[in-house]
Amino acid sequence: MEYTTFGRTGLRVSKLGLGGAPLGGVFGPADEQGVEKMIHEALDSGINFIDTAPSYGRGESERRIGKALIGGRRNEVVLASKAVGPGESFDYATTIRSVEHSLERLQTDWIDLLQIHDVEQVSYETIVNETLPALEKLREDGKIRYIGVSTRILSLLERYARINRFDSIQFYARYMLIDHTAKDALLPLAAEKEIGVINGSVLGLGLLADTPAPFLNPNIIDEAAKRMEQLTFLRKTEPHGLVEPAMRFSLSQPAIHVTLTGAATREVLRANLAFCDGHGLDLEDQQRVYALFQGKSLFPAEKEASK
Repeated sequence: MEYTTFGRTGLRVSKLGLGGAPLGGVFGPADEQGVEKMIHEALDSGINFIDTAPSYGRGESERRIGKALIGGRRNEVVLASKAVGPGESFDYATTIRSVEHSLERLQTDWIDLLQIHDVEQVSYETIVNETLPALEKLREDGKIRYIGVSTRILSLLERYARINRFDSIQFYARYMLIDHTAKDALLPLAAEKEIGVINGSVLGLGLLADTPAPFLNPNIIDEAAKRMEQLTFLRKTEPHGLVEPAMRFSLSQPAIHVTLTGAATREVLRANLAFCDGHGLDLEDQQRVYALFQGKSLFPAEKEASK
């Protein structure tokens, strides 16, 4: 396992992190005992970063993670969760309550990294005047250590990164083989500000694993298929042959501190662990990928709620 320093926090984190959505059954049934075994195997294999959220399985992901860490393993983990979520108010009181409930489900006295979940849902003013002050109060009280922000909209992450009140950013499906637009402005800005960077969904919500998420727009699936046809020079012979190059593409990017694996089974976890050997794509292949889709977002322009 490779490790790196998570921005200005000084935390040493594994470059591969365990994503909590599958642990809560978000993408299909997840046996509770199997989840606990997966978490223990991940820790035994050197993963020390786990990312979850209250909305993953309506709290089930947090509860299962908390249960798995009972017995002395909490101190082995940089534990990240999120505040509020879809359909909730991002006001001060709701944010405090959200984190308090997460602490209960996770059975811990502190959360290492608390991120504001999907900030595009509300206005910039609400985030800076309500949500963020609530997290800063929780940090003063010792209930959280660091504060992050998450969204798929890169321009929003850039805006929040510039105010120097966040320790981390998290995006998803924006630094992957068929959409690497995060590298153009966001990653250099995060490096300049010494902000920790978490990359989620490096398989593009299942697109690069040939199993697109059912909620994806058909137009996006079609465009992704066209782009994937141009990546035959990377595809391995085994089923889902773009998974390995996709994982290596992210794991070898020095500006990304944690690449999340949303493993639904221990077999997938083990496969992804095998890519943590320090070898990325060949430089020539990486440059070819960059040239193919330079500046080309896979996703259509999205309305940015936070103005």
